[in-house]
Amino acid sequence: MTDFSATRALFHLPDGVIYLDGNSLGPLPKAAAARVARTIEAEWGEMLITGWNKAGWMEMPSRIGNRIGRLIGAEPDTVVIGDTLSIKVYQALASALEMNPTRRVILSDTGNFPSDLYMAEGLCRTLGNGYRLKTVAPEEVEAAIDETVAVTMITEVDYRTGRKHDMGRLTAKAHAKGAIAVWDLAHSAGAIPVDLKGAGADFAVGCSYKYLNSGPGGPAFIYVAPRHAEAARPALSGWLGHEAPFAFDLSYRPGRGIERMRVGTPPVLQMAALEASLDIWDRVEMADIRARSIELTERFIAGVEAACPTLWLASPRNPAERGSQVSFRHPEGYAIMQALIARGVIGDFRAPDILRFGFTPLYIGEAEVDGAVAILAEVMDKALWDRPEYKVRARVT
Repeated sequence: MTDFSATRALFHLPDGVIYLDGNSLGPLPKAAAARVARTIEAEWGEMLITGWNKAGWMEMPSRIGNRIGRLIGAEPDTVVIGDTLSIKVYQALASALEMNPTRRVILSDTGNFPSDLYMAEGLCRTLGNGYRLKTVAPEEVEAAIDETVAVTMITEVDYRTGRKHDMGRLTAKAHAKGAIAVWDLAHSAGAIPVDLKGAGADFAVGCSYKYLNSGPGGPAFIYVAPRHAEAARPALSGWLGHEAPFAFDLSYRPGRGIERMRVGTPPVLQMAALEASLDIWDRVEMADIRARSIELTERFIAGVEAACPTLWLASPRNPAERGSQVSFRHPEGYAIMQALIARGVIGDFRAPDILRFGFTPLYIGEAEVDGAVAILAEVMDKALWDRPEYKVRARVT
């Protein structure tokens, strides 16, 4: 059994704050600062460029990829980290489309994160020749998978509502119709059990700065199923994805397996922070995370619905159908969230009207849930949100 009181002690959480936004940016692991400082001082400072060999910087993307792979049900040596999530989405989509050359449709849903849709739209414009992105409502995805679809591009957990797609069922449907399945795990990795191998996923991508706590701007990851490892051609032919980068060939030769999905120079300092976080994850069982997450989200929903009747649950009521977040709707959602933040409860707002709360059992327990409910109830009962300063939109919501 995972000891959540022990994991909580491993994070820096500011006094007086109930942090329910780890689904947007995870808090600082206490060991991360020292780990990054060591990388700066003992490695970069003393080793200089020899750190690529002496400190193992060059191997970090694959080594850390395997550690993340354990959390998402990936086979060994099928995950690599680096670059941003948008880059990894583009890589996966471009490779998948090239592997299914007689079809032109990317299928996604209207609940997908806009950046994924933007990357798909841009890729289609670049390719021309009839390529297009088709989006349907989340609940209509399965029925929309037909013989015209080249690739399904689905985020497993909806970033706004927390609605969870059935990865196994949708992947099976995609394969039955001759499509390739690409999954975005941005709100899954570290939040819910994922079984890429068992589901038969073809490609998967995700970020590390949410539930995996690598810090703002932390690197993304990409998974390629072993059956595609030597067939998937990287559209972004980066130097570090070359078979022999230091041969300095003038023509590109893709690296072996997942290594070919490396693009640019990896962010060594950010990867050091991620490794410190993954040391915590080595003590955790995902089944325990999931069970505890359901307990906390159920407790939160019950408390909010009893105390705040004007808030409308936007997340699925069945816990099996949602990730590790809960969303409520209200026309003044932005102002309500600002009032909460001013009182030490940090969640976030997603347009047009969603108050979003993330629940990470590594550092959130019943006391935080009950405290957040009590403060939210006060904000709503006394209309504390109805102040001009809470209605001024910041750049980040």
